[in-house]
Amino acid sequence: MSSRTVGIVGARGHTGAELIKLIDHHPHLELAFVSSRELDGQKVSDHIAGFSGDLRYENLSHEQVGGKGADAVILALPNGKAAELVAAIDAQAPETVVVDLSADYRFNSDWYYGLPELTRGDYAGQKRISNPGCYATAMQLAIAPVLDQLAGPPQCFGVSGYSGAGTTPSDKNNVELLRDNLMPYALTDHMHEREVSRHLGVPVEFMPHVAPHFRGITMTVNLYLQQAVRLEDMRGLYRQRYTGEPLIRVIDDAPWVSRIAGRHGVELGGFTLAPGGKRMVVVATLDNLLKGAATQAMQNLNLAFGFDELEGIPMDAAHSEEGVA
Repeated sequence: MSSRTVGIVGARGHTGAELIKLIDHHPHLELAFVSSRELDGQKVSDHIAGFSGDLRYENLSHEQVGGKGADAVILALPNGKAAELVAAIDAQAPETVVVDLSADYRFNSDWYYGLPELTRGDYAGQKRISNPGCYATAMQLAIAPVLDQLAGPPQCFGVSGYSGAGTTPSDKNNVELLRDNLMPYALTDHMHEREVSRHLGVPVEFMPHVAPHFRGITMTVNLYLQQAVRLEDMRGLYRQRYTGEPLIRVIDDAPWVSRIAGRHGVELGGFTLAPGGKRMVVVATLDNLLKGAATQAMQNLNLAFGFDELEGIPMDAAHSEEGVA
């Protein structure tokens, strides 16, 4: 099987580092370039432990990115930065597969929205792929199995490690401000609230918070249901929905974010019914840098290139060892 070349724009960030490691170990992918203004000229191996090769970071213009001739380009940039790069690639190399990790194209119906466990059936060879948000991935996977049973908007209480705030200094990644603290923000109309509402087709209420840990998301979802249900039926419904999905594990106990950090999968558990059986709470955990970003981008690249969807993703590091199957 012939190898394909991949370039990364925004390679200095936390997600960029995870992408470099995944691509470096993928049997059919090769890094064509890694673009970073701040690290221009420095060796990748000086920043990424275990990286093999002499590749150096480059400070590439939009036109240079489009002219590199890579089979795929991953954009790991802040929101609002993708359009000019996409235009340059469209003009110079329209057949290039583009995976955008920002929110810029998640509301664009011309782009494939790549949450594989829910949307892979919609993939029809599109070259433009929008990677879902980290919080949005957790919310959708927690809600999807009961979508047709909802009696009102799901209410989602999300807590992320501060790596989700990126590398640009702000209150949300200031370790001193976060110490012994939980920082609420964007408590209505968050980008991921709109994203999930659009892609699930139901209104969703989302309240995000940042915590002092570095990586990992805990998403506690409150679900009002039309009919009274039994707990064992709900667990069975989730297990059935995600059977055959190696990156998703349904467990009995509430999953812990400390057990999913550094792992590539999602854990769903903690199923609890309120008296009367018409309100259920479920908890989802995932690593925001992996299944919330880089791992999902790898799934989408594999899908676009016709590789096995999990190629290059270390399945022995998908889930916690403490989970109850």
